[in-house]
Amino acid sequence: MSTPPNSASAAPILEVTGVNKSFGGLKAVQDFNLSIRPGDLQGLIGPNGAGKTTCFNLLTGVYRPDTGDVRLGGRSVCGARPWRITQLGMSRTFQNIRLFGELSVLDNVRLGCHLRVRHSLAGSILRSVLHRGEEAAIRERAMELLKIFGLDGRPEEQAKNLPYGDQRRLEIARALATEPKVLLLDEPAAGMNPQEKIELRKLILQIRDRFSLAILLIEHDMGVVMNLCEQITVLNFGQTIAAGPPAKVQEDPKVVEAYLGTD
Repeated sequence: MSTPPNSASAAPILEVTGVNKSFGGLKAVQDFNLSIRPGDLQGLIGPNGAGKTTCFNLLTGVYRPDTGDVRLGGRSVCGARPWRITQLGMSRTFQNIRLFGELSVLDNVRLGCHLRVRHSLAGSILRSVLHRGEEAAIRERAMELLKIFGLDGRPEEQAKNLPYGDQRRLEIARALATEPKVLLLDEPAAGMNPQEKIELRKLILQIRDRFSLAILLIEHDMGVVMNLCEQITVLNFGQTIAAGPPAKVQEDPKVVEAYLGTD
């Protein structure tokens, strides 16, 4: 595992302080805190129903915290729409793959690239020089991303026809197309076989280093988490019960109890 130099001394790119979220009488997330610096690779784990995906939804604007704050690059994003948070530099994948199945592999990634275009609607209609230049650059950028993920040989294939593991990779490629500073991966190894999981770990490290990203991932496969993440936060019933390096977390009695129970 490689760690980007000087990341420990950098200011946090994503900082979550005292976030709470309830749905009726259910306290889904309680006093959630997180600090991620550029280049960090962190994990968020916990049993089913622990509040992990709710945390992702709070970070990305799907839900608004009842209390607390989420700051991206030093700027509060509480109340911002999901598209605006993506524009500010935080992108995500989903536990259940959300590709545009009828569109081509290439067009799925091009859609992510369009978040950064500068030409106007009128320019698109009139096919201005700026529009044509940006569209050519977007195609080139999208093909570069597909090559990284080994999908450049099937750019015109419908996304729904890809094998499951390739659909997972395509979703990550689309998220990267938005040029994020923070990438959130929701169970990226779900449904993958052991060999695909090994390749995924290598790929996540590669994209972290190549794109200078901070990455936060939710994952149930402990082999993936323990061999990949440098810091891990553990949730149970919406509360943080442990946080720290993998070796420390996996030996924490509260974590063992949450996953295995007690007699």
